[in-house]
Amino acid sequence: MKVLIGTTNPAKVGRFRDFLPDKGIEFLTLRDLEVKVEPKESGLTPEENARIKAEFYSVYCDYVICNDSGLYFDELPIEDPRQPGLNIRTPNGKRLDDEEMIEYYSALIHSLGGKVMARYIDGIAVFNRGKVISCQVEREMSAPFYMVEEASPLRHEGWPLDSLSVNKNTKTYFVDHGNNIYDDVEEQIMIGNYRRWVVEFLENALGV
Repeated sequence: MKVLIGTTNPAKVGRFRDFLPDKGIEFLTLRDLEVKVEPKESGLTPEENARIKAEFYSVYCDYVICNDSGLYFDELPIEDPRQPGLNIRTPNGKRLDDEEMIEYYSALIHSLGGKVMARYIDGIAVFNRGKVISCQVEREMSAPFYMVEEASPLRHEGWPLDSLSVNKNTKTYFVDHGNNIYDDVEEQIMIGNYRRWVVEFLENALGV
């Protein structure tokens, strides 16, 4: 089975490959197929945007996995215009590169006191031969973490905000060597449940 992962982000590609090892799947990327066009992500939730992308890229492959994420600060109301939400890379309508993202969010977090509690909410959609199946990971299943104004000098390719993100228990950056982001027992349970839930969804949606 060939499955297109509808992203150019290498970190996301690796993530979905890790979710579905040993399933006889040949994973393709947009770069593999030389796809350079992108859909207009007009959804109001991560799930809606994931569905839009899965349908858009379905012309290139019978099976497609797409993901969209929203970043939310607990200190801000959902409707606050400073809330990153779905526009993580395009705050104020301008698309930022990785270093510009770090600079922008460092300044935003500084304005909020230098440290905020944050969490990602994921939407996932699978196109399977004419049908789109989707889900959204709700707030309660998303592990919270700190984001701070002072950036680490280290970088994770594809995940620039890891340089501002800090484990709430160990106080180490996500990019620190040997950092186990989910070393707390409660977080291990939460992330374990999240992984099982996502893997089960993907297996059922793809029929593997």
